[in-house]
Amino acid sequence: MTLAKTPPSFDLSQTVTVAKAALDIEANALRQAADRLDGGFTAVVARILACTGRVVVMGMGKSGHVGNKIAATLASTGTPAFFVHPGEASHGDLGMITADDLVLAVSNSGESDELNAVLPVIKRMGIGLIALTGGADSSLARYADGVLNSAVDKEACPLNLAPTASTTVQMALGDALAIALLDARGFKPADFARSHPGGALGRKLLTHVHDIMRTEGQIPSVTPEATGLEVMREMSDKGLGATAIVNSQNQPVGIFTDGDLRRLLEGGGDLRAMTAATLMRNAPRVIPMDALAAEAADVMEANAVTSLLVVDGDGRLVGALNANDLMRAKVI
Repeated sequence: MTLAKTPPSFDLSQTVTVAKAALDIEANALRQAADRLDGGFTAVVARILACTGRVVVMGMGKSGHVGNKIAATLASTGTPAFFVHPGEASHGDLGMITADDLVLAVSNSGESDELNAVLPVIKRMGIGLIALTGGADSSLARYADGVLNSAVDKEACPLNLAPTASTTVQMALGDALAIALLDARGFKPADFARSHPGGALGRKLLTHVHDIMRTEGQIPSVTPEATGLEVMREMSDKGLGATAIVNSQNQPVGIFTDGDLRRLLEGGGDLRAMTAATLMRNAPRVIPMDALAAEAADVMEANAVTSLLVVDGDGRLVGALNANDLMRAKVI
């Protein structure tokens, strides 16, 4: 295969001008689409909210690529959805659609042969049909129970052929639909996180302290009677950079950190002559085990500390974590 070469005489001086003109055309098309929104859009939103199944998005060619994105956006914002290729639908994939579902068909012209071939079957099955089309009088629009008008005056393509402005409007209307549904459902950040557990937001909103904290033998702790050397040994063995001092109920009453040790030595203090009770700082920073890990990060930042003790509902020491634990969990 030979790649086409740029003609030597090709003039690049108008490149930016042409690009700006394309963006202007698409921006104007979006403004016109926004101006057309009316009660028909509200009716479509209401119909989708009433759907007890999934939104099945269909489309051919560039409209199919847009449809895939619309389905993904709907699914991630609280509206169960998936994409079915119209060509495959005629060869068995219609079986993926149930009577409880709703079809959202995307077609600029509204006359796609592959899509129109399955419309009569969809209607016979009693499945609701929403058309996202620029063809207000098209076959697709006539079959539909609701229409989202994606008509454009012209494409951004100077030949007025390549789907450009039309696909931009389709995409934007799909986004507008998803956001309107998200708002109507009262969709919250935590709901979004549940659909994105592998993303940064998902980790921040779904990861709790008890998921990442150090437990049992990894928790550095001593009693107030422990010697200074025992305190040092506990800090060294557990590698947290600090140790908790706990009472008889295993509740933290103090903490001693690497920073405290450095300040002690700089001041000429004798670690061997001291106990945990005399070394510790009172009122250590603690965090509940059920708190979000992101909250632990906020506490560390607000108090300029790098480790926290974790307690249960009775204030007993059940874990510990530091900034490295949060970074390993990709919370920070």
